[in-house]
Amino acid sequence: MKPAAGRKPATRPTRLVARFVAISWRDLAVSFGPILLIAVAAIWVAVRLIQPAPPSTLTISAGPQGSTFWNAAQKYKEILARNRITLNVLPSEGSLQNLQRLSDPNSNVDVAFVQDGIAPGAASNGLMSLGSVSYVPLAIFYHGPTVTRLSEFKGQRLAVGAEGSGTRQLALALLKANGIEPGGATRLLPLSGDDAAQALVSGKVDAAFLAGDSAQPAVMGKLYRTPNVQFYDFTQADAYTRRFPYLTQLELPMGAFDLGKNLPSMPIHMVAPTAELVARNSLHPALSDLLIEAAREVHGKANIMQRAGEFPAPLAHDFPISDDAARYYKSGKSFLYRLLPFWLASLADRLLVVVVPLVVLLIPALRLVPSLYAWRVKSRIYRWYGALIAIERSALSDHSAAERASLRQRLDAIEDSVNGLKMPLAYADQFYVLREHIGFVRARLTQSRDTRRDGWRDTSGDDADEESAAAGAGAGVSAAGGTDEARPAVRADHAGERNRTPSAAPNEAAEIGELGETGDEPRDEAPVQRRRPSD
Repeated sequence: MKPAAGRKPATRPTRLVARFVAISWRDLAVSFGPILLIAVAAIWVAVRLIQPAPPSTLTISAGPQGSTFWNAAQKYKEILARNRITLNVLPSEGSLQNLQRLSDPNSNVDVAFVQDGIAPGAASNGLMSLGSVSYVPLAIFYHGPTVTRLSEFKGQRLAVGAEGSGTRQLALALLKANGIEPGGATRLLPLSGDDAAQALVSGKVDAAFLAGDSAQPAVMGKLYRTPNVQFYDFTQADAYTRRFPYLTQLELPMGAFDLGKNLPSMPIHMVAPTAELVARNSLHPALSDLLIEAAREVHGKANIMQRAGEFPAPLAHDFPISDDAARYYKSGKSFLYRLLPFWLASLADRLLVVVVPLVVLLIPALRLVPSLYAWRVKSRIYRWYGALIAIERSALSDHSAAERASLRQRLDAIEDSVNGLKMPLAYADQFYVLREHIGFVRARLTQSRDTRRDGWRDTSGDDADEESAAAGAGAGVSAAGGTDEARPAVRADHAGERNRTPSAAPNEAAEIGELGETGDEPRDEAPVQRRRPSD
């Protein structure tokens, strides 16, 4: 039985319009876009948190012109000018006015010298300390017999310092602790400095409280040598320092005024608050370091009341030590400021705040870009396989001509879309694999189900004919006694029958069997009629 002649399936002319490019910039932009947004967000957060560039101008409230703190502020000005920072020095009446200026948000004062003990509770005003810069020793000189307790000055005339001065604040606090308050029998006169010393020498006052500039070694030595004037020895200094935590017990050593004459001839106990360099909490960290360096250069030298390098020091009394100052006292200047000039180090320090988050975020994120890019490109290919599988499964079922035409239209639409893709050259192989699969589905769709069945029947009939021919040839050979010429003829006929068998039918039957279709459908071919070999 010979196979039926199959019709050649109609082919649809296609035109490849796909564009191949070296790289898909659109996919690269989509892949890199989220990472870029994250980087921009990180930069924005860093810029919001980063300190601005340090200002080039500062204002300090020092003290009376010619005073110790005024002179110290002038030295600060020279030191800061080395780093192109301008320091404006404002004169003041003393620590109390300095503190008022710092606490006033409308003033332009950034930093000031403030004596401890005059501002209890001022730490809540947004102020911080850069450290103590010097002692402010309290020296008391008096007329008359030896006095061992401050309470013995009751009822006398006392020069306790000018109004608003730190000396007056300290003197009133100590006298109050001994039961002496303004308005009583004791006269508290607002004299300070040279005026107080002259009043004591002339006998206009019985005792003078001197601190700061008034208690310089030269002034104290002059008064110590004055007849009928004695230097008060704080024998209760330890008790005072415990009751007033901002006070420090000091000892004026023997021979401090004159080694040759051994003046004083015995150590004298004194108490002293410290002067702090107080700033607003908005002070730039870089300027904080510069101010502490200036304080170390100005106040770090030795004198009769302190050792070299003792100041500045992070001694927190009325004001908390700032974080930047604490860091400086612990580890010194940062690496950049030790290595680079001030302004260049400041710029590099701020850039690091931006660069470090970028490096931390971008390096891992950039490793994802190739994977995201490949996924974007491959997704344009893989997205069509779901539709192809659905069409192929539908092609293996019984359909009307209209339904098959609809399937072909769907396949044509897929092919048109695929042929219009824009693909990078690196993925051209996957593009052509997809086109091969589209052609495979089209071939299965154009082959009718009946054609596959006929091919399967022809294959079965040919196998039966071959068996019959083989049987007849065997019988003929037996009847004739067997000849060598008959065997090749039989083999030739057998081979001819095999050559006439369609090659596609077994393959199609195997494919249908793989999809589970042939076992479920009845076979309607007629039984093969075997012919008897003729006698």
